[in-house]
This record gives sequence, structure tokens and C-alpha cells, in this order.
Amino acid sequence: MAPHADSPVDDGESLPAPPRPAMSANPPRLLIIGAGSRGNAYARATAESTNGIIVAVAEPIAYKRKQLGEKYIWGKAGPTDGQGFEDWRAFLKWELERRAKASRGEEVPAGVDGAFICVLDEQHKEVIVGLAPLGLHIMCEKPLATTLADCVSIYKSLLPNLPNTTPSRIFSIGHVLRYSPHNMLLRKLLLEDKIIGEILSINHTEPVGWWHFTHSYVRGNWRRESTTAPSLLTKSCHDIDVLLWLLCSPPPNTPRPAHIPTTVTSVGSLQYFNKTRKPTAAGNATNCLSCPIETYCKYSAKKIYLGSELKGLGSGNTHWPVHIVVPEIEECISMDGPSAGEAAIMKRLEENYTQDTPDSEIAAKNWFGRCVYEADNDVCDEQVVTMSWDNDPLPKVNDDNEKALAGRGAKTAVFHMVAHTKKICDRYTNIYGSDGEIYADSTTITVEDFNTGTKKIYRPFIAKGGHGGGDDGLARQFILAVDAVKNHGSTVEEAQRVHVGCSLEEVIRSHAMVFAAEQARLGKKVLDFPEWWTQNVEASLAKF
Repeated sequence: MAPHADSPVDDGESLPAPPRPAMSANPPRLLIIGAGSRGNAYARATAESTNGIIVAVAEPIAYKRKQLGEKYIWGKAGPTDGQGFEDWRAFLKWELERRAKASRGEEVPAGVDGAFICVLDEQHKEVIVGLAPLGLHIMCEKPLATTLADCVSIYKSLLPNLPNTTPSRIFSIGHVLRYSPHNMLLRKLLLEDKIIGEILSINHTEPVGWWHFTHSYVRGNWRRESTTAPSLLTKSCHDIDVLLWLLCSPPPNTPRPAHIPTTVTSVGSLQYFNKTRKPTAAGNATNCLSCPIETYCKYSAKKIYLGSELKGLGSGNTHWPVHIVVPEIEECISMDGPSAGEAAIMKRLEENYTQDTPDSEIAAKNWFGRCVYEADNDVCDEQVVTMSWDNDPLPKVNDDNEKALAGRGAKTAVFHMVAHTKKICDRYTNIYGSDGEIYADSTTITVEDFNTGTKKIYRPFIAKGGHGGGDDGLARQFILAVDAVKNHGSTVEEAQRVHVGCSLEEVIRSHAMVFAAEQARLGKKVLDFPEWWTQNVEASLAKF
């Protein structure tokens, strides 16, 4: 091996936490629609990191509605009028009646300014379009929708006067990676400070985690394309978004147009979690509880959900993933002790189906005790997406080629979603530039400078909550935008740009890239992205 020299290390700097915004006299009032994991995540983030308040929840499962309401809205006193709804339609009916009463001069409770939409992915369109007459500010959990047609339909409903793209209300998408302190600093270093010069290529990896993948994408909600969408959309659409945020979107407060990717291609498949990989010793078992090798299979549902080694009940954990299996797990334990919690989980794990069970019944629920080699999953557990950009210079000023091509030179991005990893969603990225390179690993950012030979390590503040503080960051910025419009005289367009920092066009573009990548994978092709956009997005918009 050839000898090599280590770069001198500047141990860098640890950056402080962003301050919590000051509360306005009339703070933004928010509704949570969907009290599952993501609804609770945004409720917590709102309570701890923003200048808004959660005032209502819409959720069909009474236990979940009660749990979120008691924790963030009404405490032990119980809900008052306008605080709890069985679903978004019940809220819509109540709100229309409230407005009618107010118009007649009757005394009514205060309404809401905006909503976090955290229902199942395939329900996003009906909720967004259904609530459109109310004119509420919206934060929709990712993905925007599960089909390109629905994404385009939502886009058109939010911008009914296209080609005029001036928004009438704040809209944010759950692309939380944009809002973590780590990634916000990374983008500043790359696009504003130009710390490694011109970006030439990026390799970005999302390690899903070997048992996390089985929980969500083999046994859980997002295992089948027919009931949800490809895993590239449901799991990794915000990874594609963050790559476009770094390589396509212009730096903040600049009038430059986006640098649109030229091509996209993808390869991937369901490599492992299928019958061909089933251990011979497992025999005909289709459920962990009846499997002869359960005690030494790492995918044993008993180990994952009841054991102490991962995040099972035996570790003292009653949150994710345990409460996904039994949502009322804490109530079971508080009322009847730990053994009741174990029994409730075992009862769920015993659930199984046979070859005679109708497919509609199989698809309608999760099967957390099912053998991972005998499940009805079909989404990719391994996928690579490659995007490329050509030189796209702006018009020259004083024949300055360097300025014309700044940030718009040829470059490549490679994204890898992989299931079989020890890391669970702790993304890592290598970025190569003309003057240096960066390794970013969700906690630190290491910069190697080719010109000086030095290395500097940045340690952004790591907030609690999900996605390295991204959940809190997104909630904070969305509510800041609502507050700016409600209390500080800002236009929606200005608040969207300054606080949300993401336009509706960026939202639709990153989702379109995912659908294009899937089409490229299935067709084994390299797609011309601008041409694909014209044929699939612009043509669809023209039909409205």
C-alpha cells in the first residue's frame, strides 16, 4: 500500500441550538389530522420548539385521539367543543358551521389557522383538496401523494391560477431533512460559503436498518405498492429532495433559476425478503410463533417486539415500534401490569393468514408476526438512483465564463437506499468538489480542503426528536410562516420563501423525480428528465 499523509485537523466548532421563536400575542392555532407516529411527532415539536399551539385533533381511532389530546390539548379535563373530531370530514363540517354562526353574529370558539396532515399517504389528496375551501395553511407529511396524477392534482388545487405561481396560503411538505441543523449548515457551507468550490458529485446513502425495514416494509404499512407506493417514494422521497435541494435549487435569496437535472436512471429490486431466501430449516412455517428456528432467527417477531436487545418491550420501550403493534400498550401496562402488555403483543403476533385468505383481507392490515420470507411484500429493499446534470450556464456578463457557470456545471448524484444495515436511518454522504471534499454523517460534517491541506470538523446541534432535529425544524419554520402572515403583515409568498424556504414547484419536482426514477428502473432506461417532465407533468397540468 502506498503511504499517505493525514491532513492537519482543525477540531472545528460545535454549533448551538436554534432559539425557540417568541410567542405572538395571538399565536398560530394548529390542527393535527391523524394521531399516529407522525401526528404525535409534529404535536411534540410544536409544543417544544415553535411559537404555535395545537388546539384540535382529528383521528378516527378513539384511543389515539384521546392520547394525543390529553398530552397536547385538553389534559385530563376532556375535550371541549372544537377540540376533538373523528376525522377530517367531521372537522370540515364543524368549521363550516362555526363560520356560518360567526357570520350571523353568534359567539363561537376560535378557529384554526393551519393543519398538519398526517393521515395515510394514499389519503393525502382527499384531505388537502377537501379542506381547500377553508383556505387553511397546510403542512402535509411526505410523500405528497402516492401517484404522480394525485401529486399534480394537489399542485393544481393549491395553484388554481397557473401559470401564476403566487400562493394564497402557506404550504409545506414533510421533507424534514431540509430542516435539521446538520443539513442546513451543510447547504450553507456548499452553496453560500462554497467551501469545496464547485460541486462535482455526491454519493448519498440511506441505511434503513435490517430490522426496521422488516417492521415497516415487509410486515408493516408500506410493504405493498398496490396499497401504498414504491419504497423509493414512501421511505426515500426526502432523500431525493435533499439532493435536489443541494444541486438543483438556487442558494437562498438569489434570483437564479433552478439547475434542472438532465437524466435519471435507477436499478433495484426486492432482493432478499422473499421465499427464495427462506432458510430450509424453517420448513413450512409462515408465522414466527410456530417456526422451528424462531429462537435463533434474527427476524423473530418475539425478539423485535418483546425482546430487550433491540427496541422491544423487554428494553422498557413502549414507543415505536412497540406501540405500532399495540397502540394502547401503555394503557394495558398501567391498568394490568407488564404481563398484560406482553399478552397484548403476543395476541397480535399470533395473527396469521393462509392461502385461502382473501387478498383484500391480507392487504387491509399489518401482520407483525408473519415470517419475513413468507409475507406479501413487494417493494424494493435495495435501490440506486443516479441523476446527472449538464453544463447550463447563465447568460454571460462581461464574458465571465466562471460566473455564468457558477453552481450550474456538470455534476452527478448517486443515491443508495439499502435495507441491510446496522445503522437505522443515520444517513451519510460523500460530496466531491473542485477545491475539496466533505463527509457528512448526520452528526458531523468533515471538510477536507485541497488548497490548504487542512481538515475541519463541524458539529451542528443535534436536537431531540426525529431526523436529527428536522421534525422540530420543519414545524418551527412552517409555524413561523403562518405567524408572519397572521400577525406581522407578511404576504404568503414572502413568508413561504423566507421561512419555509421551499416552493410548491420544488415539492412537485422532487416527487416527479421519484416517479421518473421508478419508471426508469422498471423500463431499464436512462430518461431525459426535462422531456419526461414535459410529457408527464406539464401535459397533465394542461388537462385541468
